[in-house]
Parts: sequence; structure tokens; C-alpha cells
Amino acid sequence: MDPLTALLNLPAAKKAEGGLEYTPREIAQQPETWLRTCALLRQREAEIEDFLARCGIHGPAADRPVVLLVGAGSSDYIGRCLYHLLRSRWLCEVFPVASTGLLTDFSGFVLPGRRYLWISISRSGDSSEGVAVLERALAECPQVSHLLLSCNAAGRMTRATEGSANCLAIVLDESTNDRGLAMTSSFSNILLAGQLLAHAGDMAEFETTVNVLARAAEDFLPRAAALASDLAHSGFSRACFVGSGALAGAATESALKLLELTAGNVQAMAQSTLGLRHGPMAALDPGTLFVCFVSSQPRRRNYDLDLLREIGRKGLARRRVAVATADPEALRGEAEYVLAPAAAQSIPDSCRPVLDVIFAQLLGLFSSMRFGLKPDLPSPNGAISRVVDNVGIHYGNS
Repeated sequence: MDPLTALLNLPAAKKAEGGLEYTPREIAQQPETWLRTCALLRQREAEIEDFLARCGIHGPAADRPVVLLVGAGSSDYIGRCLYHLLRSRWLCEVFPVASTGLLTDFSGFVLPGRRYLWISISRSGDSSEGVAVLERALAECPQVSHLLLSCNAAGRMTRATEGSANCLAIVLDESTNDRGLAMTSSFSNILLAGQLLAHAGDMAEFETTVNVLARAAEDFLPRAAALASDLAHSGFSRACFVGSGALAGAATESALKLLELTAGNVQAMAQSTLGLRHGPMAALDPGTLFVCFVSSQPRRRNYDLDLLREIGRKGLARRRVAVATADPEALRGEAEYVLAPAAAQSIPDSCRPVLDVIFAQLLGLFSSMRFGLKPDLPSPNGAISRVVDNVGIHYGNS
């Protein structure tokens, strides 16, 4: 029995005692929930296409809106995983912008005379910064259209977009509204919903990729759980995640998962594959776990392999893990561990983050237990919470 299944099979009282009621199940349920998310968006595909057309997404190139992907924390990192795909599919400018940055520098992001589509991303729809910037844009910026991706039908952001012609709210199945502190199934399902948005008009074709992802994840979960459990008990004190393109976004989310689920007991960072050498490599030491999301695209893959070799040659990490979906056997000599699902070669990098982050979710889960924490509520001093709703909002010109 793999370690994740063992946690799922614990008696209810043991789960409650260990803070394991939600997080293990929410990680494990992801392949099944992806299929439900795909079905939900396919049911609304005509409505979505009509809304995007009214926003100008499919109009003349000069008239297409600037698309901002707006979120905080993991919701921001969804945007960092998604913008490459949206830009290539919609052929317009797409930028991930943290709602925390929008709140302090609003006027710097919304220029007069420009047309915008904001895709606001929020598990709860109740985070202070997200609500504040959405409400301000609705009140002051008629040139901004809004598409909300959330897991909470009762959230303030969902209610704020109701009944407006320039708004569309897509609320995912309630099962994706994670009860645990860390975003796990909510992260991957909102990201998958964004990938489906990118394929509006061709969702039937993209559904094939969703099915491949779900099958790959079913195979990946027990493999990743076994490795994550072993590594969590190996005593690493730092972790570094790297990747290129959309996989750089996956690396950023992965570092956050490990950091928040261990309450900072493991110091985790993320960099792009080529960015690591420009200073951050100084933070690596023999106690570091180094995780590289190895690209399936040949040119990017060569840069990943160069870095894995350099880290090994310099002795800068305790262990190297290569996470891949293409030709894993060729990586056996490049890292101490190679983690890959079976028969996943058809998954392009732009669609991989929903799968790749599962390893970091599991690494965070088992590392949290190693430090005696409760994964559902891993912040014993209350430093972080499931919903950031206590930020004071200061009004004025900005």
C-alpha cells in the first residue's frame, strides 16, 4: 500500500487527531475532479465563447483586450502557469498580475483608452485584496471585462459579478473548494479550467488531453507518494524547484506548498532553470533537495539537463529529483531520482503543471507530518490562514 492510500485508510478519529481529514483526500481526488471540471466547462462552452467574443478575444488583432490574470499566492501562481497557453491560443497580450500588486498600484495597471479582460482567480472568492481590486474595477473601469474562476458560489467575488453584462463567473464543483489550508485540488482544477478557457471552441478536442492527464495522475499519485514519503524522512532542510516556461510557474507553486505545509521548517525557493545561476544558486547546500521539472521540449530540456549535471558536479544538493513525462529512462543518470507517470509522453509542457505540482503537494504533506504538524492546519502560531481576509484596505488615488 502506498503512503497516501495508507493515510486515506486511517480511522476517522486518527485523521482528526493528526489533522489529516482533508488534505490527503483533496490531493488524491484530483484526477476524478479534473473530469468533472472538464464536463462543467463543456456544458457552458457556448456561453463562454459568447462572452469571450463580446470581450474582443476573437476580433481583429488590434482590438483584442489585454488580459490580466489576477490572484494572490497560489491563485497568482495559477496565472503564471497559464499565461503562456492563453497567449499562444488567443494571440493577444496576457500577463499574470498579483492582486496584491494591483491593490497598491492600481492606476499603473489600468491605462485609459485600453480594453481589458481580467480573469480573477480565487478559491474562496473572499480574500481581501481580490475583493477590493475587483470592486474598484467594477466601479471605476467600464473598459474592463471580468471573468471569475472560483470554487465558492457564496464568495464575495462571485456575488459582485452577478447580473453584470461584462462579467462571467465560473464556479467549480464544491468538492474542489479545499477545506485544508493549502490549495491542492482547487489549484489544479482552477488551472485546468483556465486551460479549457484557452481552448474555448475546441474543448471537445482538448478533452482528450484532460483524459490523458487524469490517467497519468492516477498512475503518478502512488509513485509520487512513495518518493515524497521517503524524501520527507531523509532530513533535507532546504528545497529548490526549477522549471522553464509554464513549468516555472509549477516550480513557484511547488515551493509555496512545501513552505506553508511545513510552517517554514523547510526553506523552499523556486527559480527558472536559467535564472538559478544568477545569484540564487548561492542558497543551495548539501542539505538541499533539488527538484527539476524537466521539459518535454528538446531545447528547454537540454538546459534542464545542463543544470542537473552542474548541481551534481558541484555537490550543491543532497538529492536531485527529475520530474518528467517524456523519455524518463534517458534521465536515469542525470538525477538520483526520476519521477514520471506511465505513458504520458503526449502531454505538452503548457498542460503539465496540474500534474507536476502533485509531487510537491505530497512532499509538503509528508514533510508536514515529519515535523509533527497537522497538514490541514499546518500553521500552529496562526501566521497564515486558509483565507486572507484581514487585510485593511486603504482608499485614495493610486
